[in-house]
Amino acid sequence: MKLKGKVALITGAAQGIGERIARLFAAEGAVVFICDLQAEEGRKAASEIEKAGGRAYFQTLNVTDEESWKAAFEALVKTCGRLDILVNNAGINIREPIEEMKVENFDKMLAVNVKGPFIGIKHAIALLRKGGGGSIINMSSICGLVGHKFTTEAYTITKGALTLMTKTVGVRYAKDNIRCNSIHPSTVYTPLVEEMFKDPEKKAQRFGEIPLGRLATADDVARAALFLASDDAAFLNGVALPVDGGLTAY
Repeated sequence: MKLKGKVALITGAAQGIGERIARLFAAEGAVVFICDLQAEEGRKAASEIEKAGGRAYFQTLNVTDEESWKAAFEALVKTCGRLDILVNNAGINIREPIEEMKVENFDKMLAVNVKGPFIGIKHAIALLRKGGGGSIINMSSICGLVGHKFTTEAYTITKGALTLMTKTVGVRYAKDNIRCNSIHPSTVYTPLVEEMFKDPEKKAQRFGEIPLGRLATADDVARAALFLASDDAAFLNGVALPVDGGLTAY
């Protein structure tokens, strides 16, 4: 087991990519804290992990609120006594182009996609340092590496900020054996994307830009997170890892 004895806190983990990461981490021996605002889905995911033989807890977390972060870490320490892995997965995308985007919607995206990871990292560092180090993983996007013509400007801005936050934290806290890396998926196949693909033009656009000729899956992303969280990636720090089928290699 790659994560035996480790404790991981994962945001946005009640469903989707975050849930897949939680399930995989638990299967690999980690105790996982599923953190989300969606309590019913989060408790269900934790319960299913427990039934499968893993260890999981649900914790309500609003990533934009510092007191909520403090409460989550307090619950984690009370239950497990340590933190080894932080996965900042929670994120939103309000699909309005820059000419149409309401400023309050831009503020909301910045709060979830940038401020949230910032606060989480701020409070995780002391816990990771106390345990002798650990891994921080930030869920960015190909839009944190390149300008993507099918994605709005605001999303690209927030994911670009997260990419450089990752590198800065990785450089500053490497001395404490804390690694910080980011994952950069292309379009991930989800029910929401399936709905979008009812438009044949949009489907052709997304498939046509990926050299491997298929979309990323939640499992593709989860396996990348497992790699970065594990000792297999012990010398990877400040890395922006594309999970994109070669899209950013053009």
